[in-house]
Amino acid sequence: MTQDFSELYKLPRGVYTRWASPENYDALPGQAAKANFGRKGSACRPVAAGESFVLAHAEGCGTVRRIWITIRDRGPHMLRGLVLRAYWDGESKPAVEAPLGDFFCQAHGKIVAFQNAWFDNPEGRSFNCRIPMPFRKSFKITVTNESPVDLGMFFYDVNFTLGDEHSNDTGYFHAHFRRENPTKLRQDFEILPRVEGRGRFLGCSLGVIADQERWGRSWWGEGEVKIYLDGDTDYPTLAGTGTEDYVGTGWGLGAFCTPWHGCVLADSENMRYSFYRLHGPDPVYFHSDIRVTIQQMGCFGKEEMVAHMRQKGIKELVAWGDGTGRITPEDIERMDYHCGFCEREDDWCATAYFYLDKPTNNLPAIQPYEERIAGLLDANTN
Repeated sequence: MTQDFSELYKLPRGVYTRWASPENYDALPGQAAKANFGRKGSACRPVAAGESFVLAHAEGCGTVRRIWITIRDRGPHMLRGLVLRAYWDGESKPAVEAPLGDFFCQAHGKIVAFQNAWFDNPEGRSFNCRIPMPFRKSFKITVTNESPVDLGMFFYDVNFTLGDEHSNDTGYFHAHFRRENPTKLRQDFEILPRVEGRGRFLGCSLGVIADQERWGRSWWGEGEVKIYLDGDTDYPTLAGTGTEDYVGTGWGLGAFCTPWHGCVLADSENMRYSFYRLHGPDPVYFHSDIRVTIQQMGCFGKEEMVAHMRQKGIKELVAWGDGTGRITPEDIERMDYHCGFCEREDDWCATAYFYLDKPTNNLPAIQPYEERIAGLLDANTN
């Protein structure tokens, strides 16, 4: 993994390092590790169902450098029930709002060991984020347990600096989570709904649970990512060539991790996938607005799909195109080619990461816990 060490040897005057943790909630100078005579007296804290608390906060200009978290209970109710929120410069609306697992590239309430340029879970039991998060006046990061289950042990460190100088072209970090279960036929899933302002799209963590009842075990990932920039309406400025293509691979999707793209979960048995694409070396800038979507399209083998449709009593599928075309089992049998294509509806989720020229955004609040967790408790027992 390529790293830039050009700033490593610099010693900036007036910049101070602070760590917020249960050993020093307010990250104050000379106030850490005081509990139990300084002998590891406050390493973690419980978070009761419905409780919210401040992980870290500070006044002044600075940068959040790293967030590390580990929890004893790593079931889907916690990975989707614990919500991370970040507020910049005294704003009451969070710029970051996402379930704990999804924020750290772990979709479907399923935890997996992985590493990329900005996030990692080295052994499948912790969460790390190293995206720089600048602030000019203040910051506050909170966690809320929106699940019905008490959490006994929550460990964390939030590492930040105070005194950093930020130029006028420095953006604020934002993150937005959403889920559609199922998506709507021929309506592209919004990875990032339209955001107004000037900024940079950093990428996303995506999750799919394919609907095997209607489409069997056919391939779900033919949809293209489309990025609408600076006034685009009907058609985007940027478009990919397929789902696995956007993630940097091709012809299907297996488990792999690289710095900027990867698939942390490829559960082909249960048709659950979790993957990411980060735009580090290939920046996506926007100057007035941005919207990021992905299509729900699939392909299928002739014999397998005919057998599945007749077994399930499915009369037709919606063909690619203007939405008027239909495909029956008889149509599939008459095809010259060994595979066909169709529109789909599946369970999709996304966490989008971006910088914006303002500390708040125009996006809606996160969905309720019940919508975020629906169907995951039983699925994660497999």
